Amino acid sequence: MCIALFLWQCHPMYPFLLLNNRDEYHNRPTKPVSWWEDCDILGGRDEIAMGTWLACSTQGRVAFLTNVLELHTLPEAKSRGDLPVLFLKSNKQPKEFAESLKSEAHYYNGFNLIVVDVVSKSMVYISNRPKGQPITIQEVPPGLHVLTNDKLDSPWHKALRLEFSFKKHIAKYGEGEIPVKEVIQMLMKDKVKADKSLLPRICSPDWEFNLSSIFVEVETPLGLYGTRSSAALTVRSSGEASFYEIYLDDTKWKEHVINFHIGKLEYAEELYKAVMDEVA
Repeated sequence: MCIALFLWQCHPMYPFLLLNNRDEYHNRPTKPVSWWEDCDILGGRDEIAMGTWLACSTQGRVAFLTNVLELHTLPEAKSRGDLPVLFLKSNKQPKEFAESLKSEAHYYNGFNLIVVDVVSKSMVYISNRPKGQPITIQEVPPGLHVLTNDKLDSPWHKALRLEFSFKKHIAKYGEGEIPVKEVIQMLMKDKVKADKSLLPRICSPDWEFNLSSIFVEVETPLGLYGTRSSAALTVRSSGEASFYEIYLDDTKWKEHVINFHIGKLEYAEELYKAVMDEVA
């Protein structure tokens, strides 16, 4: 079902830092993080619906999503994995893109979508749940946030646990560099489940219990389901960006990192410094 923790405009070194676990059936064909052909998109790819759960571009645009946990879904609904792709291929600012989804959001099963333009320092949260109500469009304020399978920053067990562990773990680094590979290993492999009294009681108790840990692994009639990749996407103030992924390839865990540069961000930072120097 996925979980994402992210820092937004609150760290002196990283205007944006994201940790993400993707949960899916292990037998569902998936491409690991890579550059897509014929477009400026870097991310993993679902080879059935051809969408993604997390991707970015060299323009400083990022999009990621989670499904909303609900009892019933519509098999004929549009693929939610198309939503990040639509944003990354568009030229719309996050708020403008969110507004454009108003007439289409009901064609999808429940989703939480975050769209980001790091250069313009704009981040918007979008959700088409609760069902039957107008879609949620919310500017995300600077800070530390966690997105699970309910609304943004919902106090679910796994969200609170990940937030607490992250704060505790990075406290020793202060305002310095965060070793994301180490953080992934320490935090995103956590299999501690919630007390059953704390479950949201939306689906079957057993299913919710098995999904309540940060790292998920559960046998189902359709095959093994759970966390099949963990990723860290970091963007520095200098425009240097890095996409690290550890992913399951058949039964073996593999890892790789792709570094790239957001030129517009570097220019924006230089312009900001020049303006501040003139003011001083």
